[in-house]
Amino acid sequence: MHRYRSHNCAALRKSDVGNTVRLSGWVHRVRDHGGVLFIDLRDHYGVTQVVADPDSAAFSLAETVRGEWVIRIDGEVKARSDDTVNANLPTGEVEVYAREIEVLSAAKELPLPVFGEPEYPEDVRLKYRFLDLRRETLHRNIVRRTEIIAAMRELMNGVGFTEYSTPILTASSPEGARDFLVPSRIHPGNFYALPQAPQQYKQLIMASGFDRYFQIAPCFRDEDPRADRLPGEFYQLDLEMSFVEQEDILTAMEPVIRSVFEKFADGKPVTQEFPRIPYAEAIRKYGSDKPDLRNPIEMQAVTEHFAGSGFKVFANMIANDAKVEVWAIPAKTGGSRAFCDRMNSWAQGEGQPGLGYIFWREEEGAVAGAGPLAKNIGPERTDAIRGQLGLEAGDACFFVAGVPEKFVGFAGDARTRVGEELELIDKERFDLCWIVDFPFYEWNDEENRLDFSHNPFSMPQGGLEALESQDPKSILAYQYDIVCNGFEIGSGGIRNHVPELMVKAFGLVGFDAAVVEEQFGGLYRAFQYGVPPHGGMAAGIDRIVMLLLGAKNLREVTMFPMNQQAQDLLMGAPGEADAAQLRELNLRVIPVVKDD
Repeated sequence: MHRYRSHNCAALRKSDVGNTVRLSGWVHRVRDHGGVLFIDLRDHYGVTQVVADPDSAAFSLAETVRGEWVIRIDGEVKARSDDTVNANLPTGEVEVYAREIEVLSAAKELPLPVFGEPEYPEDVRLKYRFLDLRRETLHRNIVRRTEIIAAMRELMNGVGFTEYSTPILTASSPEGARDFLVPSRIHPGNFYALPQAPQQYKQLIMASGFDRYFQIAPCFRDEDPRADRLPGEFYQLDLEMSFVEQEDILTAMEPVIRSVFEKFADGKPVTQEFPRIPYAEAIRKYGSDKPDLRNPIEMQAVTEHFAGSGFKVFANMIANDAKVEVWAIPAKTGGSRAFCDRMNSWAQGEGQPGLGYIFWREEEGAVAGAGPLAKNIGPERTDAIRGQLGLEAGDACFFVAGVPEKFVGFAGDARTRVGEELELIDKERFDLCWIVDFPFYEWNDEENRLDFSHNPFSMPQGGLEALESQDPKSILAYQYDIVCNGFEIGSGGIRNHVPELMVKAFGLVGFDAAVVEEQFGGLYRAFQYGVPPHGGMAAGIDRIVMLLLGAKNLREVTMFPMNQQAQDLLMGAPGEADAAQLRELNLRVIPVVKDD
């Protein structure tokens, strides 16, 4: 028999009754039932119940074991009685009567419990992550994560992609976030950067004559953490294709993403044909370029119904500025004053003066509007709004007014709030879509200059002619995102592979040809020697896993994450370097002077 086990802790079945077996694992819990000890023995695969009675030679040692000790058990498999069968365990029809126990590793008093998984402070969970990972839910999540990644690889291979690895030590690149820098010992005063993404390398792979690349790529960004992005590093399904247009990439990747969701959705419906929603339409309908389509609310402009109306706040805004619009947020089933007042209070809590509303009720056999706005604009305009939005008695509508680009974020939040409060969102499904036609440029108010709104490597729609003749803010990009349930889970674009066009595009944001060649030298140089039209995307693995598992935080689907302060409490990183290390790297640390 093997030194440690003949079976794992999920393997035994009724067909094994009568056999002598050997198991090894962790003591999940110990129960004393009238002098008979029951030990739940756990390993990576599952749990088996072990019984030690006073007649067993193993009983005296069994009395000493505690939670999370690692032990070996030799014993005989017996069938449980009908009234003690545990239908929740694959091994629930049998138990092992212990004949011999060996303690392989004793455990000190635990800093956090493994059995039962009660809520526990995050700093303790992260410091003792090796214990936290033994907990059933987190352990299962990590296993599921590896299965999802394996499925991605299999699907990508199945549609003709080949996995290639790209460097981790590379050059710094202005891609929208701070780089992690690595000092070079051999080249004093110079630094490598950890890649924010394999963007330039995957384009160089296309320039090198390979066709369909993919990689489960680690990416490193020195930015503040948030719930849907971990500090430090994350992983993405990165891909690139040659001789393609935007439609080719969407057509290739949609079945892959859909298949991943269908395989791991636990029966929840998954969108079959992903709608393609232009960015401008998404902003106007949903107030976001990451719309949660499970929420049925679609906003509409109702400016004409308030122009010249008795509601002077909106009417004067419309009269004084041609850019002003009024948007309506319909709220099916929200037609009560109590709910409308609650939404108004929420808006004030968000720093807004309030949230105008109308709600409709049945009066004398007719549907009539109620609330201050209804009184001010009159029954005819109120009914016209109801007709436009398809509302009826028992429904409500909220209104925001101003220059859309200034209120759109709040409008989107209000749409989400209404959907959640009225329980209009079907949380038992995965709704996916493509957002397309992003603006190529945007105006940076802080620096008072034009900037790229998304990926600077994308191809502008209209090419060089658009860059030379159009208002830059009106130019669209061959840029697309994939969105699921209100989360951006992927982003990509057709690349700008024409050197002259690339220089012109960067020139409009203040980078001349010399800067482009210096900062993107490898890519720019490659484009001088024949490069195919190409494009690709990257899908965030961590976010996809989080959505599929219903987790609230990426730390629940990541094996060894950092905390919110970008610290690894388990390994003690970041840490100080000693004087010898600093000398070798030609570095010295300048103390930070804190302001009083």
